[in-house]
Amino acid sequence: MQNYSGEADLQYHIHTRPGDVGRYVIMPGDPKRCEKIAAYFDNARLIADNREYITYTGTLDGEKVSVTSTGIGGPSASIAMEELVRCGADTFVRIGTCGGMDLNVKGGDIVIATGAIRAEGTSKEYAPIEFPAVAHLDVTNALVKAAKTLQFTYHAGIVQCKDAFYGQHEPETKPVSYELESKWEAWLRMGCKASEMESAALFIVADYLKVRCGSTFSVVGNQERNKAGMDNPIVHDTDSAIRVAVQALRFLIAEDKAER
Repeated sequence: MQNYSGEADLQYHIHTRPGDVGRYVIMPGDPKRCEKIAAYFDNARLIADNREYITYTGTLDGEKVSVTSTGIGGPSASIAMEELVRCGADTFVRIGTCGGMDLNVKGGDIVIATGAIRAEGTSKEYAPIEFPAVAHLDVTNALVKAAKTLQFTYHAGIVQCKDAFYGQHEPETKPVSYELESKWEAWLRMGCKASEMESAALFIVADYLKVRCGSTFSVVGNQERNKAGMDNPIVHDTDSAIRVAVQALRFLIAEDKAER
């Protein structure tokens, strides 16, 4: 591939080099969450800031760790993962927000994705649609253990990933409303926990690159609970998801050290 950055080893989009990041990386969408996440690390410092990609690196339990934002959606998330792997990362935890779908999922709860519906476009440029988007078991188990340890209400299961936010929230206004609405009903019948925008792409790219990836989210609200006239708290604080991700990394670091 042509070097577009003009500097050897400098990644074109995220502006990091080999050695700049740890093998363990937390991946929020919102760049403004990076500093908040980095505050949980020891000796964290800003490494790079370019486009939607901000990276901090520090240590956690003596192990080098990083946080890199990805922006919204699968295309930019897949770019971040590709370039981070080239810089030495091999274990990823995607954190962010989601909208609940299952009626038992409420605002403020935690959702941990075991797999993702590939209703987006990025993953199709990596693998045929028949290949499932599945979270890595080690990371998923660490996230579940973390949520239990922190005593947060959590739900583990399948999430739906899409490209159009307003296709989800205003499907009746779209020319393909017949498809959006019928498929949404199918996801509900299958017990889908929540909807978000990155995990399907990240799980597929991680499988292709032979690295580990899992996802955890803070639920903002649940449009299905709202439709049903049920209590539907709206929660914007993502600290619980951040704490779950950080604790999960601690568990993974300890497990990996024990296997060395």
